[in-house]
Amino acid sequence: MSMPILDNSADIPRHILMTADTAGGVWTYAMELCRMLSQWKIHVSLVTMGPRPRERHRCELGKLRNVELFESEYKLEWMDDAEQDLERAAEWLMMLRDCARPDLVHLNGYSYGALDWDTPVVVVAHSCVLSWHAAVKGSHPKRLETYRERVARGIGNADVLIAPSRAMLCEVERLYGPLASSTVIPNGRTPELFPGGEKSDLILATGRLWDDAKNLRMLDSIAPGLAWPVYLAGEALHPNGMRTNVEHARYLGSLPADELAPWFSRAAIYAAPAVYEPFGLSILEAALAGCALVLGDIPSLRENWDGAAVFALPDDRDQFQSALRDLIQDPERRRNLAASAASRAQRFSPSAMVRGYFDAYRTARIQFSRKVQRSSVERWPSEVGIA
Repeated sequence: MSMPILDNSADIPRHILMTADTAGGVWTYAMELCRMLSQWKIHVSLVTMGPRPRERHRCELGKLRNVELFESEYKLEWMDDAEQDLERAAEWLMMLRDCARPDLVHLNGYSYGALDWDTPVVVVAHSCVLSWHAAVKGSHPKRLETYRERVARGIGNADVLIAPSRAMLCEVERLYGPLASSTVIPNGRTPELFPGGEKSDLILATGRLWDDAKNLRMLDSIAPGLAWPVYLAGEALHPNGMRTNVEHARYLGSLPADELAPWFSRAAIYAAPAVYEPFGLSILEAALAGCALVLGDIPSLRENWDGAAVFALPDDRDQFQSALRDLIQDPERRRNLAASAASRAQRFSPSAMVRGYFDAYRTARIQFSRKVQRSSVERWPSEVGIA
């Protein structure tokens, strides 16, 4: 993997404090970014909350000499009854800040953006509860107003807000108000991790089975009407303890990336009938492996894959089933779509991602410096006794 060319590498931070969690794709994203940062000998203090890293997470970390892990089990900001944990986690983060003295803080969440970091802060909008509710339920319940206020404060105090797609950035602005400084940086994935292979007559889908945003239960329901078997991989156990049962598809269980890669390599078609997907790392992985894509017709997926995938309304079972049937019956179109998706996937490289982040880090430093200067000017008259 080649190092990205930078206009001024002297501007990049040497030590970043970064938050993450192991509950979803944020971990995968963080590992890709940390691998790229290691090429520039940038030290990362990686702070996790939520479920503790499993053995496979620790194995990934063991390969990164530039990352030091600080882990906890504090509830994530979107979890129920998280208030007390958020307060305790904030105190812990301030203690880590005082010990680590990072050059920049990179938050893969919102609430802690409101803390007094005394250093440049970027906040990344991977997803949010309100945009999830807007897409899946149509509106959000009143009980989420506290969450909305927390997120708005965190975003408002950040020096730069980053989103992985223009669609997600627009949703954040719609839900939380105008953004002072923001940018879109698509996620990246290492192509070598997902090699193509000889394709089999099967449809693959991955994601949290219990998450209505992924819409995999719909795919399970239409599986009997398809000539090819549908294979589902992902977590079936909801955090509340409820399990989602797979009735018609073939369930592979929750597989780590290295065990999923051979399935991407084999699958002729990858289906993602998502009703909400701010970016879609698994879609990128499937495209890298040479799968033809059938995707939910939503703004973020159109943004990334228009012209390189088949789209169908995710809430229309008949339309989605028909799209899969048509592709099954047309091998030439399947091969052409797979080639288009693989070509499009090259845009979403880790090198491109880290270049975007270095630009955002520079902007955050400039914004932070201006904020400090404004604060000094505002304090100066009262400090010297001028009315």
